Amino acid sequence: MAGPMRQVIDQAKLERYLSEAVPEIKVPLEIKQFGFGQSNPTYQLTSIPTGARYVLRKKPPGKLVSKSAHQVEREYRVMKALGEAGAEGDGKVPVPRMYCLCEDDAVIGTPFYVMGFLDGRIFEDFSIPGVTPAERTAMWEDAIRTLAALHSIPPGSIGLDNFGRTSGFYPRQLKTWTTICRAQSPVRDVDTGRPVGDLPRMGDLVGYFADAEKQPVDRSTLVHGDYKIDNLVFHKTEPRVIGILDWEMSTIGHPLSDLSNLLTAFTTTPGSGLSPTSHLSSSAFLPGQTPGLPTKDHLLALYASLTSYDPRMGGEVAWGAAFNLFRLAAVCQGIAARHAVRQASSEKAAVHAAERGPLAELAWAMVVEKERSNKAKL
Repeated sequence: MAGPMRQVIDQAKLERYLSEAVPEIKVPLEIKQFGFGQSNPTYQLTSIPTGARYVLRKKPPGKLVSKSAHQVEREYRVMKALGEAGAEGDGKVPVPRMYCLCEDDAVIGTPFYVMGFLDGRIFEDFSIPGVTPAERTAMWEDAIRTLAALHSIPPGSIGLDNFGRTSGFYPRQLKTWTTICRAQSPVRDVDTGRPVGDLPRMGDLVGYFADAEKQPVDRSTLVHGDYKIDNLVFHKTEPRVIGILDWEMSTIGHPLSDLSNLLTAFTTTPGSGLSPTSHLSSSAFLPGQTPGLPTKDHLLALYASLTSYDPRMGGEVAWGAAFNLFRLAAVCQGIAARHAVRQASSEKAAVHAAERGPLAELAWAMVVEKERSNKAKL
């Protein structure tokens, strides 16, 4: 999954820094860039003397569109805390080993951290192809178990009591993403001069989600912020999670947000209105048809059995799913803004950027359907 560097870093400066800060990492290095990493450029470092592999994540170069994005320092802090907490088999949340955090721009231009390389499987297709039906079931269930373990850790017990506020998560999220969208929409393409533009139904969506009477009951746990199948590393041969990646949006928040994000594929199935090429849709992800694919209800029930929270109560599942699509539309708008100024790190940036409109439209369609269903019950 790693290839030539698209965003070149100063290898000599990096090697000098690592030789002093982390003598365990032997230089010289072979450096390649991963194809994933929409927000923060991600590199594979291989020690030529030892063959050991590591991963470097950095902020993108240039002036950043959003100051609240690209939080590599936040990623490092939460993974280091989780990695140092507990013991294997004791509810430990699997994360890579953290080696160092460098906040000095003079080294490679932006802050970065280095972590261990996890030699496992990453599935971009949420149908988890190439495994048996029994393995597919077990892998989805372990994704839920891993999430339940994360949500069961009191933030203060691992030194993260000040990692975020303990109430008002969704109102803050709405304010944050609205602000981010307003910053992203006027960004103009460096070649065409066209602005990225607002999300479809932006005003309607913000108005609906701002209604306190419709919002989920306030809860507080440590949340990943972008928990999904392709941010998990599975064991090479066993159906279990060995690592969670991409923690830049982690905080203290509502557990529904992580759960909704993990179950997005059940909302964006073929026929949902998204493009067949969407990274959120798979022609093989067919609930009730794909062998071994658990139902959404089964996964929700499993989560409820492992935690003190049952999201099926009070109709929170539909609200959370719609809000999550709105958030994903905003994320794709951010990719569009970075692509417009040629700051996007992924080769697939243009494809993801084009998904922002369909995602926002699908979120509004879900809101309309939820309200129609509620009226029918009265």
